[in-house]
Amino acid sequence: MDYEKILDALQQRIGYQFQEIELLNNAVTHKSFANEQLRDPAACNERKEFLGDAVLDLVMADVLYHNYPELPEGELSRIRSELVSATALARVARHLNLGSCLRLGRGEYKSGGQDKDNLLADALEAVFGAIFLDSGWDSARSVLDALFQGGVVQVAGRKSQDFKTRFQELAQARYAQAPIYDLVEVKGPDHQREYTVSVVCDGQLLGQGNGSSKKAAQQQAARVALMTLEVEMPSNEIL
Repeated sequence: MDYEKILDALQQRIGYQFQEIELLNNAVTHKSFANEQLRDPAACNERKEFLGDAVLDLVMADVLYHNYPELPEGELSRIRSELVSATALARVARHLNLGSCLRLGRGEYKSGGQDKDNLLADALEAVFGAIFLDSGWDSARSVLDALFQGGVVQVAGRKSQDFKTRFQELAQARYAQAPIYDLVEVKGPDHQREYTVSVVCDGQLLGQGNGSSKKAAQQQAARVALMTLEVEMPSNEIL
């Protein structure tokens, strides 16, 4: 199969057709190939990787901000970090069979570069940067939404898994009763409220949390309560 057909197949898997195919060609060009075959170190994908990294961060931040309004900044940051980690990106790249499209120098190819996490992750970010350059934000956002939708739901579900749900399950198993959330304090102007909520179970204050809504504060209180129980209980009792 010639290289043009390889790139055509990759575009089909990505779900995006490039107007300027050279952008994609550059996105899959590793510096080892640029040095050995092109004799031009600047012809590698590193600049597009830099751009794609920023595009990916912004898309994931936008998706998480709008889809998970109950989560505080710290949780959003942690979820995004997991989604854009080299391991996670390499997983997406393997799903796209991106490794078979990489242009690598002889040494890098022989050492298994087509399946190295860091090379796959870098090339995937470069592809995102290339899409952004080819037709802008909306196209990049659409492609990323399609590629990461399942991962966002999975990681967000595992990370936050709604701390209230996790804590309620644990409290039922531990105390045979549901936790009680109490609104402790509301402060700040109408447009910038801060709520403080405590959570009690079996007569014990197990956690307190703050947030810009009662729901967010409850999530934080449940998270603190989970941490409290993890300290107090043997690890095999923790869900």
